[in-house]
Amino acid sequence: MMRSLWTAATGMIAQQTNLDTVANNLSNINSTGYKTEAVNFKSLIYQTLQRKSYDSTGAPKPVGAQVGLGVRPAAIVTDFTQGPLLESSGAFDYAIQGEGFFMIQLNDGSTGYTRNGNFYVSITENGLAMTDSNGNAVLDMAGNPITFDADLDSAKLSVDQYGNFTYRNREGNEQPLNIQMGLAFFPNPSGLERVSDTMMKESPASGAVTVYAANQLNSKIVSGRLEGSNVQAADEMVNMIVAQRAYEMNSKAITASDEMLQQANNLRS
Repeated sequence: MMRSLWTAATGMIAQQTNLDTVANNLSNINSTGYKTEAVNFKSLIYQTLQRKSYDSTGAPKPVGAQVGLGVRPAAIVTDFTQGPLLESSGAFDYAIQGEGFFMIQLNDGSTGYTRNGNFYVSITENGLAMTDSNGNAVLDMAGNPITFDADLDSAKLSVDQYGNFTYRNREGNEQPLNIQMGLAFFPNPSGLERVSDTMMKESPASGAVTVYAANQLNSKIVSGRLEGSNVQAADEMVNMIVAQRAYEMNSKAITASDEMLQQANNLRS
């Protein structure tokens, strides 16, 4: 009887993790560049009750008798399907249509990767620099911070679909600046380590990063747009109901086991 108590408890714990993940998805439904997550489950070990079993005639059956000991979360995987490209009024807002991540230099000097292209041109000691909303530098193809001369008018800067920066001169012509925004690619993006603010870091599971131009990935950088979250509210509500029902059924299994133990304790000889 105690086996059923612990088995149902693992189910409740697993469904709590499932509900936590659903809640996080719903809370980030309006987060720019957010990618929805889902919990994968796996069975725990099986206990062998009888290696050989027999039918009523005494003949051996082809299978033994084993009982499972519950469930646990195996992984929380990220769905990297394209989110909607939402119109934005920001002068330096960009969305990636296709594969790839923007590269950001974090405070500790490491490189973060994100689909959030909400960028700004900030004034620094050395001129102008492209940064994210936290002031972290956006990196180019070579992994260097994207900077501009201090005498440039940021309102005249623009980016084409391949990430090349141009500057509109006095004659109204677009002048190339020989600066290109690179896109990071990973063999297994689901293995990236999430940090915060839709920022991710390279990990052994993600594989080594490779930097490409947008056209090399068959991707495009779209100006004046931001990639919205790919969370589907209806799907998450269904997942929440399923998690709630599974949690409820496991709790009822615990209640049933407790009542059976109570009856066994109340037996009189």
